[in-house]
Amino acid sequence: MEKVIILGTGCAGLTAAIYSARANLAPLVFEGHEPGGQLSTTTLVENFPGFKEGIMGPELVMNMKAQAERFGARFQYADCTGLKTADGHLSIEIEGKWIDTRTLIVASGASAKWLGLDRERELVGHGLTSCATCDGAFYRNVPVCVVGGGDSACEEATFLTRFASKVYLIHRRDSLRASKIMAERTLANLKIEPIWNSAIEEYIPDAEGEMRAVKLKDLKIGTLRELEVKCVFVAIGHTPNTAAFKGLLNMDENGYLLQQDGITATNLPGVFAAGDVSDHRYRQAVTAAGQGCAASLDAERYLADLGVH
Repeated sequence: MEKVIILGTGCAGLTAAIYSARANLAPLVFEGHEPGGQLSTTTLVENFPGFKEGIMGPELVMNMKAQAERFGARFQYADCTGLKTADGHLSIEIEGKWIDTRTLIVASGASAKWLGLDRERELVGHGLTSCATCDGAFYRNVPVCVVGGGDSACEEATFLTRFASKVYLIHRRDSLRASKIMAERTLANLKIEPIWNSAIEEYIPDAEGEMRAVKLKDLKIGTLRELEVKCVFVAIGHTPNTAAFKGLLNMDENGYLLQQDGITATNLPGVFAAGDVSDHRYRQAVTAAGQGCAASLDAERYLADLGVH
């Protein structure tokens, strides 16, 4: 019987592991299908406190993992495929086997939706990203584009006008899906140019492997043209990694886990949610870390109430 099992090794999961390990709870951490979370595909991180010169995303993840291991956290490369309750405790399915635990911290994150084009994986962090707040400041005084037509795309495009010389907003339709006030504010911004009825057909990198341009297709007449941009910000949504918990844990209409009672607790006693798996608003490394801390403290107090130390 484990005391604490943590799913995910992004900022939320690793911070939960550090706190749980320091509380002598010897957490068992499963790395999931994307070890390190979205930071593992990020290059320079400049907005995580404590690193005045910034730090590479994979290095930050490795440092946090080593810190957790130092205090006794255990790590396994595996993914959770099921959850059930039995005899007053929890059981999770890992590669066909069931493991019992008193508490479970779900920090499995949310995966950005991409366009599915060639070179996509290799260009992430090199002119292709899903987070304007994270990476916008790297693209000062150069043209960039945002893909999408909802509130998130409008928010990203507006934010990017602080840095970029020009922001192209590429949308498959001839009007935005965003709320009326958000759409009006976006289209009124002189630095934002909408490109309607269009889709990116191809990413075009330069000789150094950085984004140089995209090939656009006009979906009405079928013509192709090249648009020079230094970065593509994909804002077509995220998919929370919660498929294994459908029917057991309460979720919103998009699959994000719902917290309750003003803490990280879910509707199932002993199960806590932290980070992007339950946060579709902020989605930042530092907010995920804070949620991981909170989830660990909530789990520790839950165990104390059970008389488990």
